[in-house]
Amino acid sequence: MNTPVNILVSRKYKKTAIVQIASAFVAINTVAIPLAFAQNQNTATLHEVTVTGNPLGAADLIAPATVLTGTELLLRKKSSLGETLDGLPGVSSTYFGPNASRPIIRGQDGDRIRVLSNGGASIDASGLSFDHAVPIDPLVIERVEVLRGPGALQYGGSAVGGVVNVINHRIHETPLFDEKGGVTGRAEVRGGGADSERAASVLLETGTDKFTVHVDAFDRKTADVRVPTSLACDPKATGTPGFAQRLCNSSSQSHGGAVGGTLFFDRGYLGASVETFKTNYGSVAEDTVNIGMKQNRYALQGEMRGFQGPFQSVKGQWSAVNYQHTEYESGVAGTTFNNAGNDFRLEARQAKIGRLEGLVGAQVEGSRFSAIGEEAFAPYTRTASKAVFAYEELGTDWGKLSAGARLESVRIESLGSPGIARFFADSRSFNPGSYALGGLWNVASGWTATSNLSYTQRAPKDYELYANGPHLATAAYEQGNPNLGLERSTNVDVGLAWKSGPNQFGVNAFVNQFNNYISLESTGTTAGDLPVYAYRQVKARFTGLESTGNVRLLGAQGLSTDSSTLDLALKADVVRATNISTGQALPRIAPARVGATLIWGQGTGAQGFGARLGVDVFSAQNRVPTGDRTTGGYTFVNACATYAMKAGASNLVWFARLDNASNQLAYSASSVLTQTAPNRVPLPGRGLKVGVQATF
Repeated sequence: MNTPVNILVSRKYKKTAIVQIASAFVAINTVAIPLAFAQNQNTATLHEVTVTGNPLGAADLIAPATVLTGTELLLRKKSSLGETLDGLPGVSSTYFGPNASRPIIRGQDGDRIRVLSNGGASIDASGLSFDHAVPIDPLVIERVEVLRGPGALQYGGSAVGGVVNVINHRIHETPLFDEKGGVTGRAEVRGGGADSERAASVLLETGTDKFTVHVDAFDRKTADVRVPTSLACDPKATGTPGFAQRLCNSSSQSHGGAVGGTLFFDRGYLGASVETFKTNYGSVAEDTVNIGMKQNRYALQGEMRGFQGPFQSVKGQWSAVNYQHTEYESGVAGTTFNNAGNDFRLEARQAKIGRLEGLVGAQVEGSRFSAIGEEAFAPYTRTASKAVFAYEELGTDWGKLSAGARLESVRIESLGSPGIARFFADSRSFNPGSYALGGLWNVASGWTATSNLSYTQRAPKDYELYANGPHLATAAYEQGNPNLGLERSTNVDVGLAWKSGPNQFGVNAFVNQFNNYISLESTGTTAGDLPVYAYRQVKARFTGLESTGNVRLLGAQGLSTDSSTLDLALKADVVRATNISTGQALPRIAPARVGATLIWGQGTGAQGFGARLGVDVFSAQNRVPTGDRTTGGYTFVNACATYAMKAGASNLVWFARLDNASNQLAYSASSVLTQTAPNRVPLPGRGLKVGVQATF
């Protein structure tokens, strides 16, 4: 559960325009961000954090943004990005076991959710298949920003559902030290939980006011996850499985690290980084299949400021990625998926004219994908896109107005596949355009209203056009449609927020109407033992509601005057998704959820205690397409405790977290495995995780 904190947006930490623009094109409660604790703070008081998802550095956002940082991020970290973010307002996960779990935002998953690394593209294959993990480990994350709603003006139609920007500061935009120099760092050790995790990470940074050097590394090992029911497991294919209260083949090993550096000048900076990520994890859908994945990423970023004339600054960012995913059957290498690509963005911030300010920019992105092996259900492809965008914001006496546009050119080529006759050479070109209007109104003291209207076009992905083969992760034979057109949606988002000291409340409602939503639909036929599913375009609608709140019960501005505080944090969300063409529900939609958490804190600064007790209630999901299985409702009880202390020049945060305290048996409504492998993959059972983080 999360406690709202105030947002402080500073130009010092603003990211690229590509990252920043998305947050300006969705209406949301921007007075409160769910955060239970700020870094190195132990009371339940509300603290300010810096949000980079803002194009112009304003203090009031029009965007729905949730930030995880500090102790809240420390407590939430799990072995995948999706599970780390699961449970935030509007956010669920694909849950293909604990290691391959991608974020779902407002009911939309896959390539409608854009995952970024420091504002740059995280080129991988996680959107292609549910069993493909996101190559980002939460151990080395310093902050995560979740932007809910269409981010197409930043990232194209692939961000129509939302954006997850993972920040690790491998390239710093401002100096960390003065001319005398210094050293800072962070180390973390953790263990336990339902997955018997053993993990460690370290980060070191040094430099002066002229340069900064960054080094980080991590290592994580997990065992098969404990679950509340006995499950069969036959990892050696003996034909006589054993039974245990463990999720078979859910263990993992991951390690990686990075080196980065930045040079600072009087009017800007130039930085570079090199990073690597490697993991080996089991596929929970098959007892004998393991997946080896690796990614290398190279990045450059720089900015020049202080220009005279129409533009006051210019920023550029480039990244190149090599990704490989290999599936092993009983230790023998099978299908290999490769993806290599690069991303370049350039933005120029305009000089302010009265109350009008804005920026213009361009983005170029390209990738080459291949799948080699018996389970290659998509051909070799090449994708190239170019885009230009503009964003303008006008301040008023009562708030502000925003407007923006993005024009793209996308070309997708199928190159066939050696030795596989069912794949053929072809190419398609698309010209998506996206537009948005937004506004923020300071209604009264403490009250803020936001609204946004956007029109978004998304080009089909390569696999939506050209897939043709068995896909074991979905237990189906998938067929692409090379005649697909642009996916078009109209999106409306309105929000209302109130704040009075630590007491806060926010509610947001949204509607996403798709004229030709690209959906994977059953054809009613079979190919061998597999049902055939084909990509078709249908009319679809997503509607939903998200709400958060915080009430100070004891402490400052409450009923007590001592150093202790007690808050009640509340949240609720619901999404309803409909295939209007058939009248059926769309699949894999999380149920309605409500949660309440008591948060207690004592002490201030770098020393003190914190504790919280939360209850999250998940309703049954009975609204599913015909033929799909429903899921029952369940309740999770969670608790955690922290103790912060000084140890010489270091700050230590000791922590313990108890998940699923009642050992509730539950299944995820948003996981494809609930349909393709019924009763095989429950959510984790009771687990106690402990650890310590040192910063210096």
